[in-house]
Amino acid sequence: MLKDLLESGKCFKLVCGAGNQDLAEVEKLTALYAKAGCRFFDINASKEVINAAKKGLEFAEVNDAYLCVSVGIKGDPHVNKAVIDYEKCISCGQCDEICPQKAIVYHKVKKNRCIGCGRCLKACPKGAISYISEAKELSEVLPPLLDMGIDCVEFHADGKDYNEIFKNWEYIKSNFKGMLSICTSRGNLSDTELVEFLKKITSEIEPYRTIIQADGFPMSGGQDDYKTTLQAVATAEIVQNAKLPVFIMLSGGTNSKTAELAKMCGINFNGIAIGSYARKIVSKYVSREDFLTNEKVFNEALELAKNLVLTVSKS
Repeated sequence: MLKDLLESGKCFKLVCGAGNQDLAEVEKLTALYAKAGCRFFDINASKEVINAAKKGLEFAEVNDAYLCVSVGIKGDPHVNKAVIDYEKCISCGQCDEICPQKAIVYHKVKKNRCIGCGRCLKACPKGAISYISEAKELSEVLPPLLDMGIDCVEFHADGKDYNEIFKNWEYIKSNFKGMLSICTSRGNLSDTELVEFLKKITSEIEPYRTIIQADGFPMSGGQDDYKTTLQAVATAEIVQNAKLPVFIMLSGGTNSKTAELAKMCGINFNGIAIGSYARKIVSKYVSREDFLTNEKVFNEALELAKNLVLTVSKS
C-alpha cells in the first residue's frame, strides 16, 4: 500500500509535471524511473496521461507502483500555460533557451509541454510573455479518472481564493476515497497563517490519509545545491512543528541534496518529490525518439536515475 511506502520514510516521488501533457515524455520518464526504483509518480489529471504512465510501468515490468494525479484551481501556477504576444516579441530566443521543458521552440509554445514555471516570463526583455490559466472544474476532471486505478489525488492549493480552495477540497474528499495530497507553499502567508490553513484543511480527515507536500519554491529545481533546496526543507520544518497527523513530502527546488539537508535539520520526512531536477539530468536521453528501444541510451540514463533515487531513499 502507498501508506506503507510513506511510512518507510524512503518514498521517492517522480513529478512528471502537473501541466505536462506530452504523452511520449510521460511514458519514457515513468519507464525510466520505475526501472530505477521509483514507485510513486505524479502526473497530469487526464486519461491519456494516466494511460501513458501505465505504458511506462508496463515497459519497466513494474506492477507495484502508485499513481498520483495533480489538480489545481485558477491562480495556481501549475495549471498555467505561456502565451507569446508576437507584436512585442523580438525573436531574441531567450525564452527558447531558458525553458526547462523545451516547451518553446522557435518562439512557438508547445502547450502540451508547458508546466507554467514562469521562467520565460522573467527572461523576456520585452514583456511579450504572459500566462493563461487552464484550470477546469473538478466535477469535469475527476469523475472519468476514478475507475482508472489512481492511488492519490494531489490538490495544488496555492491560489488566493480560499472559498474556491475549500470548495474544491471538499469535492475531492467527498468523491475520492484514496490517499489525499495537498501541495502548498508559504507564498504570501506567514508561518502561522500556513499552519492555520493546514490545520483547517485537514481537520475532518482521518489521521495519516493526507500528504502535505511542502512546496518550498514551486518548480524551482534544476540546480543541485543546498541553496536551491533550502526553502523546501524550511517549509517542511513548519509542517513538522505543527505536529499534524499527516505524511510530509518535500518538494519545490528539490534535488540530490534535499535528503541530506533535511536530515541535518532534523526533519522526519516521509518522502521527497523531485521534478525539474529529475527530468533535467536525463533530458538529453529522454528526448531521443529511440529512447525506449536503444538499450545503450536507456541504460546510460538509468544509471543517473538510479543514483538519484538511491540518494533519496538511503536517507
